[in-house]
Amino acid sequence: MKIAGLDVGTTGCKLTVFDESGKELGKSYRDYPVRRNAGGHEIDVSALMEGVYAVIEDMAAEYPDIAGIGVTSFGETFVMTDEKGNPLAPAMLYTDPRGREECRELAERCGDTGIARITGVTPHEMYGLPKIMWRKKHNPEIFEKTRHIFQMEDYVVFALTDNAQIDYSLAARSMAFDINSLSFSDEVLEAAGIDKGLFSKPVATGTDAGPVTPEAAKRTGLSQDTRIVSVSHDQVAACIGAGAFDERVAVDGAGTVQCLTPIFDGMPEVMKMMPGKYVIVPYVIPGKYVTYAFSYTGGALIQWCTQNLAKHEAALAASSHTTVNEFLEKDYIQNRKLLGLDPDGPSGMLTLPHFAGAATPYMDTGSKGAIIGLTTDSRVSDIYRSCMEGVTYEMYLNYQNVVKAGARPEIIHATGGGAHSAVWMQMKADMLGLPVIALGTVDAGTVGSAMLTGIAVNIFKDLAEAGSKMIEKTSTYEPRPAYHEKYRAVFRRYEKLYDAVRGFV
Repeated sequence: MKIAGLDVGTTGCKLTVFDESGKELGKSYRDYPVRRNAGGHEIDVSALMEGVYAVIEDMAAEYPDIAGIGVTSFGETFVMTDEKGNPLAPAMLYTDPRGREECRELAERCGDTGIARITGVTPHEMYGLPKIMWRKKHNPEIFEKTRHIFQMEDYVVFALTDNAQIDYSLAARSMAFDINSLSFSDEVLEAAGIDKGLFSKPVATGTDAGPVTPEAAKRTGLSQDTRIVSVSHDQVAACIGAGAFDERVAVDGAGTVQCLTPIFDGMPEVMKMMPGKYVIVPYVIPGKYVTYAFSYTGGALIQWCTQNLAKHEAALAASSHTTVNEFLEKDYIQNRKLLGLDPDGPSGMLTLPHFAGAATPYMDTGSKGAIIGLTTDSRVSDIYRSCMEGVTYEMYLNYQNVVKAGARPEIIHATGGGAHSAVWMQMKADMLGLPVIALGTVDAGTVGSAMLTGIAVNIFKDLAEAGSKMIEKTSTYEPRPAYHEKYRAVFRRYEKLYDAVRGFV
């Protein structure tokens, strides 16, 4: 008997299959197009669903005894459908610029604090509700035909099971969900002029949605006994897959986006969360909550550096059978030693990693990136190192803010591609002053999805057993007090960088 985790992302989806012992057996991936222009950012959910069917069909052909599939997805993005789930318009992505005026109007009606106390989020046009209001105002003919409003997790679950249910953590990304009563908010939706009955039924993270329909089984090759599980928002799934279950452990998601996810053992104070635009999201364990402290460019900034600046170094790396990342890390260390400089401390440069705008604590899409301290002697490896530092300084800025808001992490579990860089992990341990444990998996979201699926189909008794089977700890990086102080000294300059750069752009 096998279990699987389905991770539905913005530009592609992947399905990973595991056996009963938690061993990864195989995976399949499909991408799909995203349309971005000045007028809007949209995705064709029919194409997304084709990708979902394709990855399931790939794995079902190879592993016909898949007992259950857990579904996790990115958040905020919504699609309006008819009664049968047929899309009436493209899905509006969270990056879509539409909905700004509607968000302002809703905030005037309910108040920023009023909305935050109910929904756990500070009003912002990235969330689904203001865009739903925009669609109702500007496309009334579509809205009149709408019978369901789905986010991506519940859209996929409905397509596979004919059951419209959404887990609490993803529902919380709508700006319409009451995190206190764990239901969609009458007050907020009435102010928005949106019918509460259009949304899926909220359920606990990891709730079994039932078996696949005969049609879905025929389309994918799955057994009609295969169960589909509503898992969560992708960041929550990654937190589960990283083995973080209480406030002592926070998760460093070192992927394309850099995300620090701390856990609160009780409801955080809204007024302490609002200044940094930090959200309050119900976690898989009742009574616990998480927040997301993130930067849009984590691994994305590192990739920008290697693809645009390190073409010569990439060729040298290929000839020596290593990655360009490893090549640049070694080049930096060797050059620093030749100059008689410490290769482990701050580089002497400052990078503001806002190359795709600023996320928390600013939520400023107009912010721009900057690299400060360049000279004619600067090497690509120096810039590469500074980019790593910039992402980590931003992480430390967010870490300090969530601690002020009541988070109390004692250790960091790191996952994602960045967790394979010993240099970066040591830098994070030194800068945060906390031990960092790197995990073996890059795709913690699919691991978390499969863990909850294993519980739902009775392979695992609980999260503890699932984690013991599926989570692999690879290396531990202890913070070095001397380097922590060196980085803190530079950080005091970094804190001023956003305001300095924002004044010019």
